[in-house]
Amino acid sequence: MASLLYRLGRGAFRHRRSVLAAWLAVLAAVIACLVAFGGQTDDEFTIPGSESQQAMDTLKASLPSAAGTSAQIVFVAPKGHETTEPRYASVISATMAKADKAPQVAAVTDPIQSRTISPEHTTALGQVRYQVGKADLADTSLPALEKTTQAAKDAGLTVEVGGSAYGSGARSEGGHSKELLGLVVALCVLAITFGSLFAAGMPLLTAVTGVATTLLGLQALTGVFTVSSTAPSLASMLGLAVGIDYALFILSRHRSQLATGMATEESAATATATAGSAVVFAGLTVVIALAGLAVVRIPFLTVMGLAGAAAVLIAVAVALTMLPALMGFAGERLRPKAGSRADRRERAAHGTGHSAKRAFGERWGALAIRRPLVTLVAVLVGLLALAAPARDLQLALPDNGSAPAASGQRKAYDIISDSFGPGFNGPLMILADTSRAKDPQQATAALSKDLKETPGVATVGRPQLTKDGDAVLQVVPQTGPDDEKTKDLAEHIRDEAPDWQEKTGAELSVTGTTAVGIDVSARLADSLLPFALVVVGLSLLLLLLVFRSLVVPLKASLGFLLSVAATFGAVVAVFQWGWLAGLLGVEETGPVVSILPVLVMAVLFGLAMDYEMFLVSRMREAYVHGAGPREAILSGSRHASRVVTAAALIMFGVFASFVPGGSSMLKPIAFALAFGVLVDAVVVRMTLVPAVLALVGRAAWWLPRWLDRLLPDVDIEGERLSRAATAAEGAGPDTDAPGTQVGAADIPYPQSGIR
Repeated sequence: MASLLYRLGRGAFRHRRSVLAAWLAVLAAVIACLVAFGGQTDDEFTIPGSESQQAMDTLKASLPSAAGTSAQIVFVAPKGHETTEPRYASVISATMAKADKAPQVAAVTDPIQSRTISPEHTTALGQVRYQVGKADLADTSLPALEKTTQAAKDAGLTVEVGGSAYGSGARSEGGHSKELLGLVVALCVLAITFGSLFAAGMPLLTAVTGVATTLLGLQALTGVFTVSSTAPSLASMLGLAVGIDYALFILSRHRSQLATGMATEESAATATATAGSAVVFAGLTVVIALAGLAVVRIPFLTVMGLAGAAAVLIAVAVALTMLPALMGFAGERLRPKAGSRADRRERAAHGTGHSAKRAFGERWGALAIRRPLVTLVAVLVGLLALAAPARDLQLALPDNGSAPAASGQRKAYDIISDSFGPGFNGPLMILADTSRAKDPQQATAALSKDLKETPGVATVGRPQLTKDGDAVLQVVPQTGPDDEKTKDLAEHIRDEAPDWQEKTGAELSVTGTTAVGIDVSARLADSLLPFALVVVGLSLLLLLLVFRSLVVPLKASLGFLLSVAATFGAVVAVFQWGWLAGLLGVEETGPVVSILPVLVMAVLFGLAMDYEMFLVSRMREAYVHGAGPREAILSGSRHASRVVTAAALIMFGVFASFVPGGSSMLKPIAFALAFGVLVDAVVVRMTLVPAVLALVGRAAWWLPRWLDRLLPDVDIEGERLSRAATAAEGAGPDTDAPGTQVGAADIPYPQSGIR
């Protein structure tokens, strides 16, 4: 792999104008596709094969008004008055009549006629059912519905419009301010890391190019595929973070080599071969983990995973081609100036290590291995304490109760909860197939009576008949759509369905938006353990191939699980328990979005392997070169800790920038990724890893001979490139062969000593 990337880096350096032209052509192509095929994102959640989805598909064919999305119009009388007063009752009925004529509306329920009025008579709740689902709702339909309420407002009523037609409050706020904030944080970190604004700008340029390509491509695909509004945000967040980090790894190796006197072209090719190999490995781990989300078999999650994977793949491609081309344009300007802080730091890192002041990373590593057992116990206790709240993790899909407090749908949600009960915000739909019943009408009546007497049911609506003669009943729970008791009620009705079928002859299915959300959350929860086993198994295999060691993969996987557990604990503490909720802009505490565990595990797995690869590979290089176990740990910390720290801070800054203005779905995900990256990089990789390696000593790099012979040699660390450079040096100087300038300080050390 290293030899191939060496040629790729050199080719991009030499043909830099062609490489940039190619990337401009790619951008032009995706823009053209966007103009030709682009559509709109939507937040429709479906779960093929589930009972709720099958029943929903049946309703779409037999009773579209019941299967379509719905809106709610809430009327609140002025203080001291009631909605049943003639002047208010008439304007409410007139408003509902106007709403019935709004675009795409199938039917409305007038609260005055249906008596959907609060016990105090101060609030009336009107229902609006659409002919289509939310995904097919025109952009002008909801604004047109809102306009029909103006007369009621003019009459003195407080009117709010909400309901499932408005989605789940999942859209983000603030435009692209989050990405800009992340870029500012990254620029500051890069400027400190490189000591040069010119060098700091290159990773930003390549990352923005990759993100722009990804987002334009995703937007173009919305005309063909269903893409949720969260997918581009996730792709932007991931693409920006890994794009900057991958460029940082390669560029830092390039500048380090330039500081030792290597020629610019040779340095660019060697950096692409060595650090680029690690970038390819790290990127593939993230891609495989994200693409693995498809095994959960939930379409919107699959799309999110594939969108994130595409962003990472493009980030890798940009880092391996566009970055070497930019190195060619920059030339000698990237070489640290003689006597500068960057120059002194790089020379000290490549020297004997007896400088007046050791690098911070080396000092941190020395502190971690001074008493490795104490370090290990302290880290384990701390991480397990952080993980303790994870036992209370509750999962649900976001609803309008988590929408911004100032939004109309959130106000409608709160008014309905206070006046009618939280269950009115998330009713269950019961589809009763009465074709096999002796008396369908009597069976429906008996079923309605039994449902009303079921514990946890607030009320049951009047049955509606489909064109096939089936009955549809709306069951309003006593609890909200994200409450565990609502889930229990849905499961209880499903459990009792066989008994009702035997009693009445009617076959029952529980469906509706709330039931679909319950089924999505259940499938995600059930897939968490298998997905974790797949991810951990993958990490063991990949690290076994790369490091040819048994201890390193086991340590890396266990460290990853500790990071994930601590992250879930922090999420529960903030988003369920409310710790620091006000500081982070969390307006409503409660169950966490269902997709968070599997998505965060997939992303953190890839990022954790990034840091493991860049840190431990440096330690292994030193060990193979002849250093003792503790000296190898300090050498790896000296060379890699600065870059790993900078990468983690950039990741943290990018992810954290999505927290303040993020949507109810994106905010906990962004927080989890920011927290997880910081914990994994600083606590696990830079503290726990050195302590464990110091405890096991030389055994950390042991691999049975029979297993060594079975494993393929993927040459991640560039051993063949090192041997080629050594052979070239032995053959004598050749002014036409830049490879003769490669030194032991610039490429990985030969590894044959431990094979």
